Amino acid sequence: MWSICFYNMVSRLIYWQGKICSEAKATVMTLELDSQTATNLYQAHVKDGAPQAMRKVPYRNIRDLLSLHSKTSGGKTFLIFYDADDERQALTYSEFNARVHQAANFMVEDLGLRRGDRVATIADNHIDTVLIYFACWVIGAAVAPQNVSEDDRRIAFILRNSEAKVCFARTEYLERAEAIITGADGREGAPNIGAIVEVGGAPGGRYINFHQALANQPTTYLGDESGAKSADLPLGAGNAATATLDDEALLVYTSGTTGTPKGVILSQYNLLVDAQGISQWQAITGNQRMMCVLPIHHVNGIVVTIMIPLYVGGSTVLNRRFSASRFWGRIVREGVNTVSVVPTLLQFLVEYGRAELAAGNTIFGGAISRRDLTAFRHFICGAGTLSVKLAQEFCEMFGFTLLHGYGLSESTCFSCFLPISLSWEANQSWLLDHGYPSIGCPIEPNEMAIFAADGSGKQLEEGERGEICIRGHNVMQGYFKRPDANAETFKFQWFRSGDEGYFLRDETGRQFFFITGRIKELINRGGVKFSPFDIEEVLLGIDGVKVGLAIGFPNDYYGEEVGAYVVLDDGANLEEETILARCREALTFEKSPKAVVFGEGIPVTSTGKYQRLKLQGLFSQWENAQFRL
Repeated sequence: MWSICFYNMVSRLIYWQGKICSEAKATVMTLELDSQTATNLYQAHVKDGAPQAMRKVPYRNIRDLLSLHSKTSGGKTFLIFYDADDERQALTYSEFNARVHQAANFMVEDLGLRRGDRVATIADNHIDTVLIYFACWVIGAAVAPQNVSEDDRRIAFILRNSEAKVCFARTEYLERAEAIITGADGREGAPNIGAIVEVGGAPGGRYINFHQALANQPTTYLGDESGAKSADLPLGAGNAATATLDDEALLVYTSGTTGTPKGVILSQYNLLVDAQGISQWQAITGNQRMMCVLPIHHVNGIVVTIMIPLYVGGSTVLNRRFSASRFWGRIVREGVNTVSVVPTLLQFLVEYGRAELAAGNTIFGGAISRRDLTAFRHFICGAGTLSVKLAQEFCEMFGFTLLHGYGLSESTCFSCFLPISLSWEANQSWLLDHGYPSIGCPIEPNEMAIFAADGSGKQLEEGERGEICIRGHNVMQGYFKRPDANAETFKFQWFRSGDEGYFLRDETGRQFFFITGRIKELINRGGVKFSPFDIEEVLLGIDGVKVGLAIGFPNDYYGEEVGAYVVLDDGANLEEETILARCREALTFEKSPKAVVFGEGIPVTSTGKYQRLKLQGLFSQWENAQFRL
């Protein structure tokens, strides 16, 4: 018996060793890594001695999980959608699965997409968008979702850089998508996009219509049928039926301090293991319903309120957009248990509550009472800067538990949360008593630590401020085509977040982390990060501007807002309104400066680098301002 056990153990070790070597070799080839960076990245995927190849989830791929629920709970509602006019649609697991397979067949048969290809979307929250995501994952393709509030130049760069072959564009963005891709007005386009598919609208236009194309496709996946056309596909990398957990699922772009967006590669395993870790931490089960009010071009909307309900076999309510006036009523109507928000939405809900009280209603609007919300459990909050003041005001007004957390696209989504097991008093203490709201403790798929901010690799002790670093199974596969960024980011075998923080221990020894600011000078407006360099390029193009710096300053509504610190040329005479208007011509409203401060001197480091963070205090008069388009 002992010899059999020993044989099995040795065989398993040999198996994992071979699998791990294959995984490391594939990573080097895909990301163009040098051997040291490949080793560092491999170690950044290890949790408790287990490499990423030793899976924590029991599924072969995302399709495997979806198929399981469609077979065992096919009649259960999975996805509910409310459009901008409050019209409701709903799909059961079996209906959703069937439509996903129709979309997958369309992608393979009509568009020629194959495993390993990338697909771009220029869309917003909609059932169709979710179907496109899952159809890509069924065939082993990756999605590069675009933020429609970004400027055209940045979207064009991402479309080119992602090497996407097809772009799915909703009807309302179709002309814009065409202009971006073809390079209208002399701009550089995206010639790699071979086809545009119109999503929504009426058939018969210039482009293939998504709904019309799906109507002609079977509801079972052709790649599984020996007699179907897809059976002619070659086996191996080109066979869409062989998607694995290692396949790319998302290519999401995040701003960098160099100004060039970086593509974050997330695998199917990344999405599933983070969904597993978050659902376990939050005690979310299959009999619960979540609600999505965040954009699903972002990992928060995708992972927290779509992947988690799928993972546990629950359901989700997808909103076209957030509406404070409809928020509580929709929670009551649909029996929602949990919702994920950013701090900006907490501010909007507080303001709505105040207005309703002033009108003689309840804080929830109209006649809705706390008794109507007995099914609601708690809020998940992260992705932006939460102040102690806002946390206190929100909790005092509504009395619901706020599970504050932290994560990045590079760690798939959330990496830590306040524990759900905390009493109300303990939860409030960690939110309010330490100068910063705690972001909580690491979830199971990853671990966290604080390292010296100078990049030396020195790990710091309790209470010492430094860089928040993460390693584990939910850490990204790497930055796409950015060997330089990968080498620096994984320099000492952890993912370096660029955020400053520290940790304290509770009486049981658990580490509670805090984020105190940024080491990298990104501007985090409502959870969307902007590079200051993109904005400064526009500022410096204005005649009369000698130096123009983009400053992220504290703001009650968005955590941070965008300001401009300007030094004028000698003799120049520019007004604030002129500068703001010129910026709005080149940038989206969200990305444009909202206030201008004129000055003469600029703080710099010993090497001459501008110290933008030291200029934040000059914008304090706009801390309570809400800027509207």
